[in-house]
Amino acid sequence: MVVASAIVFLVSLLIGALGIYVGARIIVGAGDYDHAIVTALIGAVVWAVVGFFVGWIPLLGPLLALLAYIAVINFQYPGDWTAAAMIGLVAWATILVVLYALAALGITGFEAVGVPGV
Repeated sequence: MVVASAIVFLVSLLIGALGIYVGARIIVGAGDYDHAIVTALIGAVVWAVVGFFVGWIPLLGPLLALLAYIAVINFQYPGDWTAAAMIGLVAWATILVVLYALAALGITGFEAVGVPGV
């Protein structure tokens, strides 16, 4: 059970990192997949921690969690807050397409670690 959960987490993290990698490559020209993995992992932890403490507050909680996630991207990649938000948006769209394809093939469910809301 623990091994299966670890495998699901790892695969989800790699898929989430793929989205960040594509977003960073398109928006700021950064092309390091290892950096995207670290960003996805930190982003997932920050999203979870902020969500735990303020996620229960209607509208404000999820907004603060999203802002914290974008702050992680902003810290990890060059550019401003707009570039960070665009990286997050491209990551989300990329993961949506990948997960839809994998779910349609019956390979995985429809979630990924490291990209919120997917």
